[in-house]
Amino acid sequence: MSITQQYLLDTYRARQHGDPTPPAPGAHDWQVMRELPDHRQFRAVLAGRPARGRTRARMGTAWARLFARPSRKARPSRPAEPSRPAGPVISGECAPRTP
Repeated sequence: MSITQQYLLDTYRARQHGDPTPPAPGAHDWQVMRELPDHRQFRAVLAGRPARGRTRARMGTAWARLFARPSRKARPSRPAEPSRPAGPVISGECAPRTP
């Protein structure tokens, strides 16, 4: 029996008994994947082993924050360059005369 067939059978039985319908297959897959490391730590504690796992990830994140290059927004801005004329200026030829 496939997952879909089992789901349809469970839905049918729930309707017959007036119970709420079960969630569709795959509806909570990401939540289960996020909770899996926590479950492993819980099982390790119950077995009497040290609960490890997230410490390494947290340390990696902390090291990345400490030694990351500053973002462009945080960097000091460069001093403005002096403005240059639009075209080449030949000495004395384009200079305006004053009376």
